[in-house]
Amino acid sequence: MDITALINRRIASALSALRRPFRAKLTRITTEGGVQTTQLEGMAPETLQDVELFQHYGITTVPPEGAMAIVLPLGGDTSHGIVIATEHSQYRIQALQPGEVAIYTDEGASVILKKGKIIETTCEEWHLKCKKAVIEAAESVTVKTPQVTATQNVTAQGLLTGQGGMAISGDNGQGSTATITGNINHASGTITSGSVKINGVEIGTHKHNTPDGDSGPPHN
Repeated sequence: MDITALINRRIASALSALRRPFRAKLTRITTEGGVQTTQLEGMAPETLQDVELFQHYGITTVPPEGAMAIVLPLGGDTSHGIVIATEHSQYRIQALQPGEVAIYTDEGASVILKKGKIIETTCEEWHLKCKKAVIEAAESVTVKTPQVTATQNVTAQGLLTGQGGMAISGDNGQGSTATITGNINHASGTITSGSVKINGVEIGTHKHNTPDGDSGPPHN
């Protein structure tokens, strides 16, 4: 017998007992524990239980049911398999440009790092939790929304410009609605108020002393 052929047959026989990486479908996932575990349906068909899902440090995802998976049998043993990659064609963001990166969910929330150094975020609510937040925009910041609310104090170190009017109410327990330190330059228009007091004097009802007694109140 040809010794080479015999060696080849024995090698082939040994390799046939080692299972190669294969595709499977995720049917269930358990997120508790240090490493997530999955239940999979193989192509055989077969059901695989408690297969560990390995991901890169600092990034964790929970693939939805029906996601495709690549299973790597360690040592060629199916019972020692691990999931090394997952994909779900129904939810994957398509038509990205070469070099672009996206993070997304099955509900449509996404963060896309786009060409031109643009970061595009799509979501229903965006929550930022931190002790301090600093935005450095060399040119400008634009907020397109019908309403902006600050629950506490707001300080503008530069010029504060309002082009649609201004409404101020409440005294925050300080006894006055607004306090202005410095001069006021009223360029045009009319100042309308039910009552104006300057240096403790009520302007609307103020009277002057005259040789004939107090004057009448101001006239419009």
